[in-house]
Formats: sequence, C-alpha cells, structure tokens
Amino acid sequence: MQFVVIARDAPGALGRRKELRGEHVAGVKRMRTDGSLLYGLALLDGQGEMCGSVMVFELEDRAALDRWLEREPYRTGGVWADVEVHECRVGPMFLPPA
Repeated sequence: MQFVVIARDAPGALGRRKELRGEHVAGVKRMRTDGSLLYGLALLDGQGEMCGSVMVFELEDRAALDRWLEREPYRTGGVWADVEVHECRVGPMFLPPA
C-alpha cells in the first residue's frame, strides 16, 4: 500500500526541526534504502525556511505507517503539529525501475 504523509510544523518549531534533523534524516535514509520511502521533501515558507514535510511511502499496511509515526523524531520531538495521512497510488512512470 502507498501513503502520502503531509506534516505541517508547529509555530516556532524551526529550531527543534534543525536540532532533530540528523536523527530524522538517518531514519528516512534507512527507509529509502529498504524501499519503503519513495519520496520525501521539505515544505518551505515565504522566506525559504522549512515549515513541514511531505513523504510518500510504500508499506505493507497503515499499521506499519502508524508504527513509524510513533517513533519519528519530528513527531515525538514536537516539530510536526498537524499530520495528514492519505492512501495514494504513485503512477508507474514515477516509480524507479524494478
């Protein structure tokens, strides 16, 4: 199953985001390597500062995504204030070759 996660930062969370970035990136690199993270990007505000995240996952089910969210540093560290999860489907032309 594929999911898109849209996470918006809490007001004033940029400092916490920067503090936790190394831990966050290490985790998403592992997921990219194992194929469960297809895409990830930072949302930017009008000044070009990070203010949220969008990530696309391929996981066995929603429970697997929820387990990840329970330990994601931006979630546990109070960076993300609002997290939306939607089941989605990435078009074949956007997927890496098998």
